[in-house]
Amino acid sequence: MLDVRRLRLLYDLSRLGTIAAVAQAHTYTPSAVSQQLSALEREAGVALLERSGRRVTLTPAGRVLVVHAESVLAALEQATAALVAVATGLTGPLRIGAFPTAVPTLLPATLVALGRHPGLELTVTELDPVAVPDALRERRLDVGLLHDYDVVPVEPDPALDTMPLLDETVFLAIPGTGPPAALAADQPAADAASQIGRSALDEVRDAAWIVATPGTLCHTVTLRVCRAAGFTPRVRHRADDFTAVLALVAAGQGVSLVPQLACAQLPDGVRLVPLPTRRRTRIAYRRGAAAHPAVAAFVTAIRAATDEFLTR
Repeated sequence: MLDVRRLRLLYDLSRLGTIAAVAQAHTYTPSAVSQQLSALEREAGVALLERSGRRVTLTPAGRVLVVHAESVLAALEQATAALVAVATGLTGPLRIGAFPTAVPTLLPATLVALGRHPGLELTVTELDPVAVPDALRERRLDVGLLHDYDVVPVEPDPALDTMPLLDETVFLAIPGTGPPAALAADQPAADAASQIGRSALDEVRDAAWIVATPGTLCHTVTLRVCRAAGFTPRVRHRADDFTAVLALVAAGQGVSLVPQLACAQLPDGVRLVPLPTRRRTRIAYRRGAAAHPAVAAFVTAIRAATDEFLTR
């Protein structure tokens, strides 16, 4: 019989690449991880790892077992969800991960709705969407919000299930006043937005830019949008908080890209130009956890909160 905990270690080795990284994720020592993986090999009766000095790679048998480990871990999530579902009322922890623009816009109403279940222990962690998949896989989160942009598509994670929540316009924020640039009445919205966006980007190719920290998804998006328009942005300021970004734009310190959620309270002195770029937000949880009552309650609550926000 294969030990499930050891299967999880092998699965994590396949995605993290090193025993040291697996040890850090599980707060084990590297020696303990190596011992557990050796025990798993004895249980399997075949070599799962190839060792060359300090490097470890999976054998063909190891790769086959990783594929089955994904299904085993998902089945365990389903079993846990089924057991919780037979209990009376919603109880226990629900650890939620959300990106910064979602916390003040979508989460408050969501948490109020979930607060009708006093047995739930709600915890919110604000983090960049690129960190959500690892946090879910390592069981530091139970549910999270992640997103991608059409200019930076993200490959599906086989360990996670997701469902769509929100599709947003991305704006070019520039110093100035007035409503967002109008779309021509005789053009399809997408074509008009593309034409307006190309023109606006061309006008700010020599402007100072306010961009996010390198390594974040927002930073990558800005670089790709600008490069597609034929230039590299001249970076003056770096800020990850869109409230700070918009304040800098209003102060005439540069231009930036901002998603629709970030524009809920637009400061004076900022004008928005719609771009054809879209940001898509999805609800994510571990594969097999969709039927967990707390996860299902979160999905219902945040969908209602999103609908309410969009109709304001």
